[in-house]
Amino acid sequence: MNNKSTFLAIHHVSVIVDNIEKSLHFYCDVLGLELDQNRPDLSFDGAWLQINPLQQIHLLQVDNPDSTTQRPAHGGRDRHNAFKVSDLTIIQSSLDDKNITYTKSQSGRPALFCRDPDGNTLEIME
Repeated sequence: MNNKSTFLAIHHVSVIVDNIEKSLHFYCDVLGLELDQNRPDLSFDGAWLQINPLQQIHLLQVDNPDSTTQRPAHGGRDRHNAFKVSDLTIIQSSLDDKNITYTKSQSGRPALFCRDPDGNTLEIME
């Protein structure tokens, strides 16, 4: 069976967070994502954020079984979710304005790595 023809896109990625309000501030106010109001009432706090009409980030406020200690300084050497943007300078300016640390891609391509308030690594690239 050839699965290459059946996969169309990544619908969503889930990110474990400790404090939904702090995470919403980062993902909405710093990165500029919009909250999807259609999240059903689940047995835990969380939020769905729209990347575009077909893709989302799901924030899950649940116990985190994954240690955030001993992570590498450069997020490109850690597991991460990568997001393509139309203008990286907008994100970079927002991170600078909020004094959020990031590193540029060591490959030299237009990309940066940052961590959300819970230590989850994001790659943001043009």
